[in-house]
Parts: sequence; structure tokens; C-alpha cells
Amino acid sequence: MKFNQFLLAVLGSAVFLLSGCTINQDILFRTGDNFEFSKLEDLENEDATGYRLASNDMLSFQLFSNNGERLNQRTAGTMTSQSEAGGSQNQQQLMNMGQQGGLTYLVKPDGLVELPELGNIRLEGLTIEEAEELLEDAYTSYYNDPYVILRVTNNRVFVFPGEAGQATVVPLANMNTTLLEVLAMTGGIARRGNASKVKLIRKTEAGREVYKMDLSVVDGLDDANIVVQAYDIIYVEPMPQLVRETTESLTPITSLISTLTVLYAFVLNGN
Repeated sequence: MKFNQFLLAVLGSAVFLLSGCTINQDILFRTGDNFEFSKLEDLENEDATGYRLASNDMLSFQLFSNNGERLNQRTAGTMTSQSEAGGSQNQQQLMNMGQQGGLTYLVKPDGLVELPELGNIRLEGLTIEEAEELLEDAYTSYYNDPYVILRVTNNRVFVFPGEAGQATVVPLANMNTTLLEVLAMTGGIARRGNASKVKLIRKTEAGREVYKMDLSVVDGLDDANIVVQAYDIIYVEPMPQLVRETTESLTPITSLISTLTVLYAFVLNGN
């Protein structure tokens, strides 16, 4: 009878410990066997339109008159003499406008951006080119042939290379950065990562789209050259480590059984 009670106690303890088992619990963004991935071909159309401004984007903004004539002259180091008609005034105007490039402007949650002289103007949902054209038209009332340079300064992607504790946030300094470049910047796929199961998760107007690609073969280079967009998630699925993690999970149970067995034997010998 005592042995049966001991056995029940051991089994109960084992069940309790197994209920907290952490085998492969570090695998994120799981998709079932019947999950329908989005088509990679659809990304080509998105790449053609380019990134669209979204709320919480930080914009670097520069404005020049005369279609950027002074910008070209300054870049070439051949600033024309201020003795030309209106030269002094235009020079000061250029300096004032150039200073704006050191400031950033927030796309507010309502999609508006508050810019000098214009006040609030809606830029959310526009591409960089569309926003620049809109601002050039808006500043026509203030300057002669305005030329606008607009950049997003806080664009970034999130990379999970296939190993716990190695996730990285990668700033996008170049709007044409490819998925392959991002992986290279983070050191490539981790040792445990499964190159045949790489997921690109992108937020769209329709919701989250999940694309799957196989980078373990040369044919996967075409997929790896997809241009990433701000806030994309690149997730390399880790290889399951059933043996190691099962062993680690069973170690406390084995220790418990050994301890209880010693105690039980001690009690029996004491009687």
C-alpha cells in the first residue's frame, strides 16, 4: 500500500512538472499545416509603388527655391556671387531652409504633419515622391519653384535569425534595402535557423500578410531580393531541438524521482 502511494506521488509530481514543459516554446509566429501564405508575386507590385508614409514616422524635411538650383551650386562648391540680382536674399533664404534639414517632423496619429509656414498638412498614405510633389505645390505660394527633399528617419525592420536571444532591430537608411541585405547586416541566419522556412510578415491595409520563402536553395535568391518595408518582420523559424530540450525538461523529474526513491528506501530501512 505504501509503495502504491509512493508511486502515485511520483507520478503526480511528474505530471505537474511536465505541465510546465518548455520544449520549443521559443518558436514564434507559428502557422498551422493548412495556413494559407500570401503570394510572393504580390510583393513585386508593392515594391513598384514604394513605401507609404504612416503615423509615427519621423520626417527629415529640406526646402529650396528655384528647383534646387542653389543646392546644386552648394554641392559642387561653386556658389555664385551674391552680387547677382537678388543673390543676397536668395543666399539667406537657402541658409534658412537648409537648416530645416536638421529637424524632424512627426506624422501624427491623425495623419497630419505640422510644417513651417504650411501648418498641418496630410501626408499619411502617400509615397515619398507623392509627398514631395504635394509639398512643392503647397510651397509655391511662398517660394519660386520650390524643391523639396523628404526622408523618413525612423524606418526599421525586425529580424529574428532563428536563435533565441538574437533578435535585432535594423534601421533602414536606404529605402531600397533588400531582405538579403538585412539578413547580412544581422550576421545571416543563426546556426539553429531553418533557411528553408523564412517568413516575411508585413502590415498592410488589409491586415497582416505572411509570406514564406525557401532560402536554402539558389532559386531562393529571387525571393531574398525583395525590398523590405518599414516595420516588416523577418522571421527565420528555428530547427526543433526535441532531444536536447526534452532532456533538459526531464532532468528535474529524474532528479525528483531519484530523491524520492532515496527517501522511500530510507523510510523502509528505518522501519
